[in-house]
Amino acid sequence: MRKALILLFFLLPASGMWLSCGGGPSGTTTTSGIKNRAFVTNNVSSGTGVAGVYIVNADIDVRATTTPISVGNTPVMMVLTPNRAQTLVFSGNGTQFSDNQFSIVNNAAEAAPSHLTLPGMTESFVVSPDSSTAYIAVPTAKVIGQPQGIVEAILLGSGSITGVADVPAVHYLSISNGGSRLLGFSDNSDAVAVVNTSLIATGNAVTSVVGFDRPVAAFFSSDDSTAYVLNCGAECGGTQASLQQLDLTDNAPVGRAIPICTVDDTQTQQCAGSTFLVVGQTMYIAGTPFSAGAGPSLLCSAGTATTQATYCGMLAAFDLNKMQVINTAPIVITDGYHNRMAMAANGQLFIGARTCTEISTTTETRGCLSIYNTLPATTLGTVPPGGVLIPPQNGDVTGIQPIAKRPIAYVIQGQGVPQGGSLFIYDATTDALENNPNDPNNPGHINGLVGNFFDVKAVDF
Repeated sequence: MRKALILLFFLLPASGMWLSCGGGPSGTTTTSGIKNRAFVTNNVSSGTGVAGVYIVNADIDVRATTTPISVGNTPVMMVLTPNRAQTLVFSGNGTQFSDNQFSIVNNAAEAAPSHLTLPGMTESFVVSPDSSTAYIAVPTAKVIGQPQGIVEAILLGSGSITGVADVPAVHYLSISNGGSRLLGFSDNSDAVAVVNTSLIATGNAVTSVVGFDRPVAAFFSSDDSTAYVLNCGAECGGTQASLQQLDLTDNAPVGRAIPICTVDDTQTQQCAGSTFLVVGQTMYIAGTPFSAGAGPSLLCSAGTATTQATYCGMLAAFDLNKMQVINTAPIVITDGYHNRMAMAANGQLFIGARTCTEISTTTETRGCLSIYNTLPATTLGTVPPGGVLIPPQNGDVTGIQPIAKRPIAYVIQGQGVPQGGSLFIYDATTDALENNPNDPNNPGHINGLVGNFFDVKAVDF
């Protein structure tokens, strides 16, 4: 569910969404010969295409001619290690073809020498700051004599399991700046599991802390003494979306939870938060407002957008200095469960969701991607300052990757609709599909990149 980035005021866990930045393994020779690569997972084999990790030249938007990297039957989500030397890939989609394979890709060699089979599906894995260890949440893993659910520790150098922590139904993870603590979040739970990574092999690593409201993610103070936990609230079956401090010196909640709420033009309080991204001192929080114990509550008509969808989602800007929401009215975005967010060039905030309201009529096409213009005085394309664009594409958004040093963002969208996931190239100077000179008759696409794509990562910058 949740992932985020903190740049200045706080540092976010390695599990979070990261802004594109410079760096990477400079001077590395790659098999494809491409300097700045994007990895893209394709989870189907059909015709001449095979499942695997495809390589794209992210400087010129061209697919590499090399064979896709083999990483299981149905590769989906990826995580890049902090040192950018490896990419971790999970293969599994819950179907009869799912193999639950976890692969460790050597980025320079463009090969996956290490694989292991997980005891179930995962939607969350994080990496230690020194890039030595991966921690994987497996909510359905069987545990003898206890409820199912574990966090598995994998040594990335060898691909071997170094420890297991029992955390019932653990779904999502956040990791502290120093890597000494993991926070585990389970569905339909008001507790946070605090995992001491140094004790994960002993069986005494986990402390359960109650007092939250369907927590889903966290970020950490610079000294790792405090975690700021995002409560999903009503959208996840609880009461109210909020931020709640957790003191990691004594594993106890601190102070009151701060609501993530605004008021719409019907004077109804709307609260939501399922994912976040922090840039400087501002935290952007997205979610779909729900009434406690009921369904969605923010009418699309309460905003400025014109759409055939009945209910919409909400974006809030949160001031980390004052610890309060900045905008007084909801910033209206698509509905659905928001779990992807990234800042592209020119202050364009890309927000992705799944299971949103799909519109496909002669007058409107609408899916799960929203683009918010954070610039205070600049109109880009048709988007005014503080405005939101919903691109005319259907489907869930499963991957967002801004490309550093270029005003573009790669977006994987289309899961859940017949055509499947496609890679779209958005121009962040116009908030429209890029006119790719390598495929002039197909704006926003890469020639020859055909499959059912799920995730995208820029591995060199």
